[in-house]
Formats: sequence, structure tokens, C-alpha cells
Amino acid sequence: MSPVPATAMIMSAGLGTRMRPLTDGLPKPLIEVNGKALIDHALERLSAAGVRKVVINVHYLADAMETHLKSHDCGLEIVISDERDLLLETGGGMVRAEPLIDCDPFFALNSDNLWIDGAHDTLRQLAAQWDGEAMDALLLLVPRDDARNNEGRGDFYLEPDGRVRRRGQDAVAPYVFTGIQIVAKRLLRDAPNGPFSTNMLWDRAIAEGRCFGAIHDGLWFDVGTPAAIGLTEAALQHA
Repeated sequence: MSPVPATAMIMSAGLGTRMRPLTDGLPKPLIEVNGKALIDHALERLSAAGVRKVVINVHYLADAMETHLKSHDCGLEIVISDERDLLLETGGGMVRAEPLIDCDPFFALNSDNLWIDGAHDTLRQLAAQWDGEAMDALLLLVPRDDARNNEGRGDFYLEPDGRVRRRGQDAVAPYVFTGIQIVAKRLLRDAPNGPFSTNMLWDRAIAEGRCFGAIHDGLWFDVGTPAAIGLTEAALQHA
């Protein structure tokens, strides 16, 4: 069983366009669900799982993000990866933050999702399935029918050996990426400079047979639009 990575990265630099008008004056990670900022939900989950350090990238309304994080007392060391000069997207942001990430592998989380554990702590369970010899990335997936507030067509198939395969030209795929993953620094090798999507790195890992998936057995919510906030809060009342 692999230990829980000591360091995580939370992707928090995006413009939050789908969340407008709420993000006209507030960065998306500070939007509240159940009276708590989205990023605070993630920080508390990371702390409970045993993570000690979190690297958070900032770009849009970065000062507001930094002010909030300075006042947050969650027992975690919080380090800022500054993208004020240029929004680097998910892949470029991970590459920029890599020198600040002092463990291998590490957790990487999007800031616009919220999850409830199933039978086990989600992050600890994901870490328990990590195999550093075989994997460059381990993506937490949720069955498409269970992806709350997500109207997409699904992202991946999951092969019997745990490897993932893209939806490709199919109408739908059975699993949705939750925005939660464990990543080996090997995934970042030879990455391009500047902005690019993590999809580029995943595609290489898929081709090499080193991108795997694990199924989330709890609740998961895509909180990417204003309408999703009320739907998520209503569902959480009965969780």
C-alpha cells in the first residue's frame, strides 16, 4: 500500500467563466457552497487525509485568493504558485508549480468539485491504489450516471486492468473525471513551455499504458455553474 502523498496541488487560477456573474468580482474557488468556500472544502479533505503541504496556483483576482488563504487555518502549509503574468492552463500550471512540489507522486485537484467519501476516505483510498512502477497518473472517476450536475458525455472507459481509454468518437463514455488525481513527476517530462492542457500529458501516458483510473464510491458534484450551487446544497442536506 502506497503512503498518502505529503503534498497536493489545487488548480485555482482559472477565470471561472461558467460561474459568471458570481465570478465577476470573486475567484471561483472562493464561491461558497453550504457556507464554505469551495477551496476550503478541498483543503479540509486534504488535511484529514494526512496531506501536509498544498501548492495553489493563482491568476484571476489573485490578491483575493491570497488574502483568503492567509486567513485559513487548516493545519496545512500553503504555498502560492503565481501565474499573474500569464494564465498557464492546467498542464502549464502544473509545470510552473513543479519546483514547489516536494514529493513524488502528488495529489492534483481541480477547485470546482466537491465530494463526499464513500466507505473509505477518498484520498487515502486513491493513494492505496497507486503503483509507482506502473503509473504516471491515477485519475479518480465517477460513473457518468452518478456525476451530479454534470451534463457531459463522459470522459473515459476503464479497461479490466485499470487503464483508461478516451471516449473518442463514441456518443458517450461510462466514466467522468472528477478533477482529482495522483500524478508522478515523470508525467511532466519534456512538457512544453507556456499554456497547455493536462490532456496532452494524459494522452501520452494513455499511449504508453501508464494512465489508470479508480472509481469513486461516494458522492461527487460538479460545481461549475451558479445553478449547480443550489442543487449541490439541496443534495448535501440529504447525504
